[in-house]
Amino acid sequence: MNNVNDSLNPAGIFTSLTHNIDLTRQLVRREIASRYRGSVMGFFWTLLNPLMMLAIYTFIFGYVFDVRRGSTDMPDGVFALNLFCGLIVHGFFAEGINRAPTLITGNVNYVKKVVFPIEIFPWITVGATAFHSMMSFIVLCLFNLVVTGSIPLTALWLPVVFLPFIIFMVGSIWLFSALGVYLSDIKQLMGMLTTALLFLSPIFYPVSALPSALQSIIYINPLALIIEQCRDVLLWGKMPDFAALGIYMLIALVVAVIGFSWFQKSRRGFADVL
Repeated sequence: MNNVNDSLNPAGIFTSLTHNIDLTRQLVRREIASRYRGSVMGFFWTLLNPLMMLAIYTFIFGYVFDVRRGSTDMPDGVFALNLFCGLIVHGFFAEGINRAPTLITGNVNYVKKVVFPIEIFPWITVGATAFHSMMSFIVLCLFNLVVTGSIPLTALWLPVVFLPFIIFMVGSIWLFSALGVYLSDIKQLMGMLTTALLFLSPIFYPVSALPSALQSIIYINPLALIIEQCRDVLLWGKMPDFAALGIYMLIALVVAVIGFSWFQKSRRGFADVL
């Protein structure tokens, strides 16, 4: 268990992970496997789900709403890829954040084991969620190959783009999982937040479509930059904006330190509340 005095140390947010890397890896695998346990097709669903959703997006937004997007000059397949990329990022965020409020309350047996490092729960959640997102990104790249005939080499930069987002997610889950022990209403607020961000993020529209006064403000949204950068490296063959990602990483580290500090200080009362 990490010392509470380490909670304000930026390096402390990684200490428990490095000390329990084997345990974390095993629990991530179990988390992934549990989703498909008892299913006839099992692991195949990790590929089938994004394929089905991509087909639906292509039909709905490529044909049903074709008149409404006629001014974009974007082919049907490319438009679907653009949309699907944004939805993958939002799905990663929504799955992790929506699980945060019940992450501790749903693992009471582990919480009451003094020797179990419960601070690795957010890493486990993000690890399992990232796995499913990566499978969706693979489907996205394969469909991009079919539609455009190539996959940009800049797709190799995707882990660099996603890394600060992962740190931000882990920090947020530390914060909201601890709050969820004491405030059950947090779960409802998370559902409202993720729904709002679905429409406040540049998923169904590009940032360039917004009024100029709003184009800079939208980047307050933690999903906006990551969505745009994922599209750049995966679809448009552009290099990442390292300056913007560097700023995002600094903010993510601040969120992670605050979240970890709050988690470590409030964990003393978990067993009493539960």
